[in-house]
Amino acid sequence: MPDIILFDLFGVIARHQSPAGQQALVATAGVPAPAFWDVYWRLRAPYDRGEVTGAEYWYQVTTELGITFDADQVSALIRADIASWNAVNDDMVALIEQAAASGVRLALLSNGPEELAAYYEQHHTRWLQHFELIAFSCRIGRAKPEPEAFCWCCHKLGVTPEQILFIDDRTENVHAAQRLGIHTHLFTDPATTAQKINNTWRRPVAAPAM
Repeated sequence: MPDIILFDLFGVIARHQSPAGQQALVATAGVPAPAFWDVYWRLRAPYDRGEVTGAEYWYQVTTELGITFDADQVSALIRADIASWNAVNDDMVALIEQAAASGVRLALLSNGPEELAAYYEQHHTRWLQHFELIAFSCRIGRAKPEPEAFCWCCHKLGVTPEQILFIDDRTENVHAAQRLGIHTHLFTDPATTAQKINNTWRRPVAAPAM
């Protein structure tokens, strides 16, 4: 039986980029959306792993798009990027708080760059405090679905893969965890996640009101 829940952040606790946030980001770049998103994601992995800074990443993006941005314009892109990812799912926050109150051990493993990590640490301390381990890919140098990201968490938590229940919304991340022997739950909504936790721990973790 698992001893700890390892949560993904974006797409589970935090929401994916909002349409308004995406539009604002493209407008800040001032280029057609298809070209922007192709470069944005194609160059993203080293940024998420902390191999380049935010400024370096955005200079790479703008160079690839054939545009020239100064430092102030790059800063505006970083702010718009953060704003596009800043919304959380209140039902999942409530579920985390209920699980913590029930004595369930919690940890977090998220792909994300330093700017987003710092933003969440500054603005979401109320519920982040419930996680005994917070592993952002930019700080551990490993990103899901790389097996090293999960092994890093196991080592820091002092547990074997079989002692973890991993919750993520991406099938490639869930499958990577399964191959290591980690218990998994593919996230779809807070209610089914609460049910999974209850079935695993047999503790009264109430499903959030929908």
